[in-house]
Amino acid sequence: MHPAKYEKFLGLRPVNVRNALPGSLCGLASGRDIALAASRADAIVMACNIRHHMCIPGIFRAARKADSVVMLELAKSEATYTGVSFENLPGIAAHVSSLLGDRIVFGLHMDHFAVKSTSERDHAMKAIPAAIGHGWTSVAIDASHNPDWENLSYTRDVALSIPPYIGLEAEVGEIRGGDVLTTVQEAEYFVGGLNSWGVFPDFLAISNGSKHGTYDSASGESEGINLARTGEIASAIERYGCVIAQHGISGTPLDKVGLFTKYGIRKGNVGTLWQNVLFGLDVDPESGNAYTENGRWVKRPDRGIPMELWNEMTAYADSIGMAGNSGDYKKLNLPFHHRIMAVDGEYRTRIIDDTERWALRFFDAFNSVGTASRLVDAVADRGDWNSSPSRKIIVERGAYGAHNPPDAGTVEAVKGDFSD
Repeated sequence: MHPAKYEKFLGLRPVNVRNALPGSLCGLASGRDIALAASRADAIVMACNIRHHMCIPGIFRAARKADSVVMLELAKSEATYTGVSFENLPGIAAHVSSLLGDRIVFGLHMDHFAVKSTSERDHAMKAIPAAIGHGWTSVAIDASHNPDWENLSYTRDVALSIPPYIGLEAEVGEIRGGDVLTTVQEAEYFVGGLNSWGVFPDFLAISNGSKHGTYDSASGESEGINLARTGEIASAIERYGCVIAQHGISGTPLDKVGLFTKYGIRKGNVGTLWQNVLFGLDVDPESGNAYTENGRWVKRPDRGIPMELWNEMTAYADSIGMAGNSGDYKKLNLPFHHRIMAVDGEYRTRIIDDTERWALRFFDAFNSVGTASRLVDAVADRGDWNSSPSRKIIVERGAYGAHNPPDAGTVEAVKGDFSD
């Protein structure tokens, strides 16, 4: 990365970043510019769900070594059960970047900001701009729990309250694994409908067979991302300047991850893996999927947090009736946040080192090595901080309304929260 270009880039960061983090030299970029850099490089930007601060140093060290852009993200639901919040993560990220000497190009992405009703829509229209004021540079509006027309209208309403220089992701088809796949017709109706209102998402998340969390191989469950359907949808929405965001990558073999760019995927969410590393679980070396034995996660004494702390966590989980291989172990992040933060150098070092090793492997599989310098050069050459897209409305609004949603008469009521 050329020092003079980076210096110029710093002055061209989004205006909300410069206002929120005065004096910081961190390379916090708009999600719009990150999306464009990934597409131009035929790469995937890795988006890392941060459930604990200790994940950040290893991810940032790897990003600088690989000269790769990266996103740190936090789902709306994750902010309720971790020590990370929409208020504190921008400052934490800037601080870690400073400790490492900066020159790390990253985005801050509000992942899965769920909107399930008009009251949640109205809350989102206030909460998201407030978070942007803290320095967030990308937002995922997730109204996928709703029927197609309500999804479109809720997403439209919230998106129109977000500055156009902020990265935008939307979702059609709730991501919950199994065989319930987003159809090409749903995706075209959704992205086309947004376009008709002047809303231009960078990324579209779809239901293509992935799930959030760990695949329970002991019960015969396996990763099942349907790349054929993904490619069909990517082709259908390409004319709108929108590409695919792949959720639920933890547990996917790296050789399959290496194929993603061929199917229009330009953003890859990796979350549970970092928690597995932090806890020190035994994982498949090619996918990061955690192993279970006798209905419990397998903890390695030479990885992650101390064994004594893990035993305290499992005892607490048992005491509240949490299964030993439950995905709800993610909810132990908050009650044990400060205990984890207090682990001494030996444990901290191995957590950060293991995080860095996994991140470097993903940057390589995502073909994102070198994208940080490319983004810095592109912004510096543009000479303007504002990354609002130059896309146009290309479809008629009347073709995408309440009268013709693809799921009319076929909406399936599904219980449960699949938002992280």
